[in-house]
Amino acid sequence: MTFDFKKEYKEFYLPKCQPEVITVPQANYIAVRGIGNPNEAGGAYQQAIGVLYAIAYTIKMSKKGDHQIAGYFDYVVPPLEGFWQQEGIAGFDCTKKNLFHWISVIRLPDFVTEEEFRWSVKQVTQKKKLDCSKAEFLSISEGLCVQIMHVGPFDDEPESVRIMDRYAEEQGFENDFSDRRQHHEIYLSDARKTPSEKWRTVIRHPIRRK
Repeated sequence: MTFDFKKEYKEFYLPKCQPEVITVPQANYIAVRGIGNPNEAGGAYQQAIGVLYAIAYTIKMSKKGDHQIAGYFDYVVPPLEGFWQQEGIAGFDCTKKNLFHWISVIRLPDFVTEEEFRWSVKQVTQKKKLDCSKAEFLSISEGLCVQIMHVGPFDDEPESVRIMDRYAEEQGFENDFSDRRQHHEIYLSDARKTPSEKWRTVIRHPIRRK
């Protein structure tokens, strides 16, 4: 049976439309960092996504080639995710897209070591002629967070964030943003095929006890 992260870890990928407090364990990712508006046609963000998926599917399809990864199991490539930060802004302001510093990521199965990651980068670079120089193997431990399922366009996220922040405060928490703890989104819908009013995005913020 094919392993699906969304189904196996529903608490992290399929939250309800009401906020909840969770503790997120460490996970490994393919990551590409960048700056600027993610909506720029052919820009750095869109190029990063191309690199992420090329590496992710090279690892997934390794089972059909000569390079066999120890501990491999068949799985569904996890959804695209993003960590977002803006210079001089505490939190997240989606109206100022040019100020974004982002880390675009796709989660890796635990059997993918840094060595196997480097193998996949080399394969994509040589066979697909993609510049993977910005791709990195990144381990992130988010820890204590509050999250919510946002349904609708990205520009409508501030209302979901307000609901989430209000809930966290009522529970005795406050946001805990830093260079290592950022606004986090998980994209569950294919924006090319799904109307924007039906897009589903997990929004997650780092928190701490007041």
